[in-house]
Amino acid sequence: MIIRSLFLRGLLFVALWWILAEGRHDGWLLGGIAVAAATWASLKLLPPARQSIRLAGLLAFLRFFLWNSLRGGMQVAGMALRGREALQPAIIELQVSLPPGSARILLVNALGLMPGSLGVDLDGANLRLHVLDACQPIVAETRALEVLITDLFEVTS
Repeated sequence: MIIRSLFLRGLLFVALWWILAEGRHDGWLLGGIAVAAATWASLKLLPPARQSIRLAGLLAFLRFFLWNSLRGGMQVAGMALRGREALQPAIIELQVSLPPGSARILLVNALGLMPGSLGVDLDGANLRLHVLDACQPIVAETRALEVLITDLFEVTS
């Protein structure tokens, strides 16, 4: 399993370097060092684990994420055009039902990429979110996202 992870992560970092270098070949000496260092750091910080991802779960997650990103972006743009009075920022605290590890990390990062919410702290199962509008159904959307991540990773809680 370590060889597979090493290969896949190395390939990912090679592709990332190729994109950053805009396909040029003259930077591959430095690129090789960067790819090796990034792959090593990746394996140290997130050791390989047996984690299966369901394709149906991935498609449902992507559909939810893309739709809510688009909708959230329009909401934030509307709030920005209306000015400060349209904002009702708050810190929301809730319990996360996902097990520790990749599933929780994906939840916090996905919430942070969606407009209007940002994960402030994850302490065990306690999640603190900063939101731009406390009137929005953030808790319900977070719960829906947890269900999708559970289906994505085939999590049994």
